[in-house]
Amino acid sequence: MCSSDLADSPNTETICGLGNKKNSNFNEILAENGVEVYKSTVKIIYELKKLNIKLGVASSSKNCKPVLEAAGLLELFDTRVDGVISAELNLKGKPEPDIFITACDNLQVNYKKAIIVEDAVSGVQAGAKGNFGLVLGIAREGNEEELMQNGADRVIRDFSEITIYDLEKWFVR
Repeated sequence: MCSSDLADSPNTETICGLGNKKNSNFNEILAENGVEVYKSTVKIIYELKKLNIKLGVASSSKNCKPVLEAAGLLELFDTRVDGVISAELNLKGKPEPDIFITACDNLQVNYKKAIIVEDAVSGVQAGAKGNFGLVLGIAREGNEEELMQNGADRVIRDFSEITIYDLEKWFVR
């Protein structure tokens, strides 16, 4: 079948139907198994919150909110610009910086004073394109070089490698 509508049933043999089936399966797994978090990332989020640093999450995923809720982290973020919000606002996806710009605008943060943290090539490209203060690549897949080549100012493998003071030092370039 060639036609495809975003509202297609997960049982409909269309591209959107298949996507909706994948999303339904994902949400079932999320409800049953929860999520695994990176402890070092959660630790630095709490450290930043203690310092009254504004935090936003920008994600292409339409499942961002349920994932953050399952991890018990949603309330730590002052704004969320995800796939759902992007669709509502008609924002361009990565590698365009729209979601990061919108998150900064929501937080009332100057782009040059914002740190973008990204694990995807398209995300570091978006961060570089938006001229943010610091684009920090997280190479969880061993893709340090690829992230650097595509716009990351710095790359780490895990937040356990740095402190919030490293972020401040790197930010002042």
